[in-house]
Amino acid sequence: MEPTDKSQTITDVCAAIKSNELNRAKSILRDKYRFISLVPVKKAFSPAEMTRLFARDGFIDRYSGERLVFTPVLRVLSRVLPTDFPYHPNWKMSECHIAYWEVTPTIDHIIPLARGGSSHDSNLATTSMLRNGVKANWTLEELDWKLMAPGDSRQWDGLLKWFVKYIKDHQELLGETYFASWYGAADAALSRSHSLSA
Repeated sequence: MEPTDKSQTITDVCAAIKSNELNRAKSILRDKYRFISLVPVKKAFSPAEMTRLFARDGFIDRYSGERLVFTPVLRVLSRVLPTDFPYHPNWKMSECHIAYWEVTPTIDHIIPLARGGSSHDSNLATTSMLRNGVKANWTLEELDWKLMAPGDSRQWDGLLKWFVKYIKDHQELLGETYFASWYGAADAALSRSHSLSA
C-alpha cells in the first residue's frame, strides 16, 4: 500500500460528505485511513529485568543515541541535594528535576504491544522516559525514528558502578525497599558482565 497524504484523505472524505455520498466517504476511510482500535496494554518490568536490558543496551537511548543515567543514581542525588535536584513521588513537573524525564532510562516495546508487538528481548529497547512518552503506541515508521545500535556498557554504564559503590558506602539505604531492589539488580548486572568478560 502506497503512503497517502492523510490531510488529502480527509479532504476527499469531506468532499464525499458534501456530495451526500456517505458510502463513498466510508470507502475512502476504509481504504486509506482505516480506524484501528488501540487498547492500551502495559507490561511491568522488575528492576532486575530493566537493569539487565539497560546494561545490554549500554545505557544508550536507542532512538536518539544519547547517554542515560541509572534511575536510582538520580534518586541518590535527590536525597543528597533535595533543593537543587528535587524529586516528587509522582514526578510532578513543578516539583521534580527535568532530568527524571530526560535521562532516566525505561524500556519501550519497539512494536507496541497494542499494535501486536511482543515482550521478547528482540522487541525491547532502552529509551528515555521523555521519548517513551512521545512514542506511546506509535511505530518507528510513523514517527520517522530509527533504532540505533546498542552502546557498550564498558564505555558508559549509566553510573551503575558508581551506584553500587555508593550503596556499599551508605548501607543504611538498603533498609529502604526502593534502594535495596535496585541495588540487588545493579549488583547482579555487574556480576553478569564480569563473568561474561572473564
